[in-house]
Amino acid sequence: MTQQPIDKDLFKVVGVNDEASDKLAKKSVSFWKEVFIRFSHNKMAIAGLIILAIIIAMAIVVPMLSQYKYSDQLGVYNSPPSAQFWFGTDDLGRDIFVRIWAGARISLFIGITAALIDLVIGVLWGSVSGLAGGRVDNIMMRIADVLTAVPYLLVVIVLLVVMQPGIVPMIIALSITGWINMARIVRGEVLSIKNQEYVLAARTLGASTGHLIMKHLIPNALGAILVTMTLTIPSAIFTESFLSYLGLGVPAPRASWGTMASDGNKAIADYPWRLIFPAVFISLTIFAFNAIGDGLRDALDPKLRK
Repeated sequence: MTQQPIDKDLFKVVGVNDEASDKLAKKSVSFWKEVFIRFSHNKMAIAGLIILAIIIAMAIVVPMLSQYKYSDQLGVYNSPPSAQFWFGTDDLGRDIFVRIWAGARISLFIGITAALIDLVIGVLWGSVSGLAGGRVDNIMMRIADVLTAVPYLLVVIVLLVVMQPGIVPMIIALSITGWINMARIVRGEVLSIKNQEYVLAARTLGASTGHLIMKHLIPNALGAILVTMTLTIPSAIFTESFLSYLGLGVPAPRASWGTMASDGNKAIADYPWRLIFPAVFISLTIFAFNAIGDGLRDALDPKLRK
C-alpha cells in the first residue's frame, strides 16, 4: 500500500497574535519585583511614602541648619505664624518650627526603636513557638495570653512612673508587651509553613532549629512581618504622643510632638497654632505609615486588593 503524501497546508500557523506571543516570550518577574510593581501602583501608599520621606528629611536637616536651637528663648512670646517664625513661638519664646522638627527626631526615634525591639522579640518568640509545637508552643502562648490580659496602657504608665519619664524608659515601657501581636502573626505563618516539603526535607537532612528559622521560616513569613512592622510604628508613635500628652514623655527642655501637643492644649483658646502644628504632624506621620502598611499588604496578597 502506497502512503499518500501529507498536505503541508495542514501545518500552517494560523491565528497568530503577536501581542500574546510577546507576553509569552517575556521573562518571568521575580516575586519581590512583582510586589514592588503592585506597590508602586498604589497611589495612597506612594503618597504616604513621599510624606514620610519629607518628614524624615526635615527632621534631619532643619535642626542642623536653623539659626536657633529648640531650647533657645528668643524673647518673642506666643507670636503667631509669620515670615520670621513660620509656626509661631510658644509661651517661653521658643521657635515652634524648630521644635517641631527636633521633636520629630525624638518621636520617630522612640516609635521606630520600640517597633524594632517588638520585631526582634516577636519574630523569635513566634518562630520558636510555632516550630516547636506541642507543650512548648502551649506554654509560650499562654505566657503571651497572660501579658495580653493586662491593659497595655496601664502597664506602660506604671513602668514610666516607676522608672521616671525619658527616652529609654519610654522605649522599654512600649516594648514590654508590644511584641505580642508580632509573635502571634509570626507563629501563625510558621504553623502554615513548617510542614511544607522543603522544610521537612531540611529537617531530615539534620538542619538545626536556628537554621530552619533563619533560612526557611522567617524569609517565607517576611511579607507578614513587614506589614506588621509598618503598622506597629505608627501605633508606637501615637502611644508615645499620648503618654507625653499626659506628662509622662521626655523631660523639658527637650520636646516630642506629644509634649508640644500637651503644652499647646493648655493655650488652645488663645494660641491655637501651638496645638495645631504638632497635632497635624502626628496625624500625617500615622497616616503615612498606615498607607504604606496597607500598600504592602495589598501588594503582597493581590487577593486583598479592592
